[in-house]
Amino acid sequence: MTPAADGLLRPSDSDALRAELRGLAALSQLPVVFGGEVHAGTLVLSEFVGTRTNGMRGLAVAPSSGLGGSAVATGKPRSVADYRSASTITHHYDAPVLGEGLRAVVAVPVVLRGEARAVLYVANRDSGAIGDRIADEMVQAARRLATELAIRDEVDRRLRLSFARDALAPGNGVLASANAVVTEQLRDLHAELRGITQAVTDATARARLRDVTDKLARLVSGVAAPDDAVSLAPRELDVLAHVALGCTNIEAAQRLSVRPETVKSYLRSAMTKLGAHNRHEAVVRARRLGLLP
Repeated sequence: MTPAADGLLRPSDSDALRAELRGLAALSQLPVVFGGEVHAGTLVLSEFVGTRTNGMRGLAVAPSSGLGGSAVATGKPRSVADYRSASTITHHYDAPVLGEGLRAVVAVPVVLRGEARAVLYVANRDSGAIGDRIADEMVQAARRLATELAIRDEVDRRLRLSFARDALAPGNGVLASANAVVTEQLRDLHAELRGITQAVTDATARARLRDVTDKLARLVSGVAAPDDAVSLAPRELDVLAHVALGCTNIEAAQRLSVRPETVKSYLRSAMTKLGAHNRHEAVVRARRLGLLP
């Protein structure tokens, strides 16, 4: 079973959705915030903050139906000031929505490559338009979640390609974790993802991407958890990951968009923390500690 298949690398997407919804609940101060992921075009409501009933839990919203279905179909935010009397949406889901007492509702889709992957909602039990400030916060949350899902998709795609190439090569077995070729491919992927991290402007997405690379390092190295006695800064790990591929300081600097002197400084600091006398020894010790794949 590959890492992507058994879930060792990709965290639950519902956890990322839940985190954004909780953030929206704190920022908006509205009584109800909820959402769900889109599966094969159908939105399934699964995450709720502030609801009083279970009427909407697990509700499957078809494309173009209701407020959320319209957001999925159009890929654009939709809102109503009074759900009960709104003429711009279908009313397939009046029973659970009105049963929860919701009146003003905003739905914002999480769009990735032109396809809605999830929908975020905020709602009020009083009628009246929900302000632009809250709508803007929802759009930013949807963009953050889209970035997070894009990163996870790319990790899964590259892992599938790596394992597929190895499985099809003559004489290679399907146990890719024992294959030196795949190990090197995963190390290259790890370094590339560390480099991509620097281009991600959202701090939360950047932290999550680094978390994925840490899990990848532990998976390949076979170390369940890194030794807390040695802690490398993110930039030190970025440099060391490229040095581990055989990059010179200049090559690592080009990949990480920094100066060669900066790479040298981070490498020197990493070597000191690892008690290593040269770059090769630093890589070996980092791998033994589960800091590098």
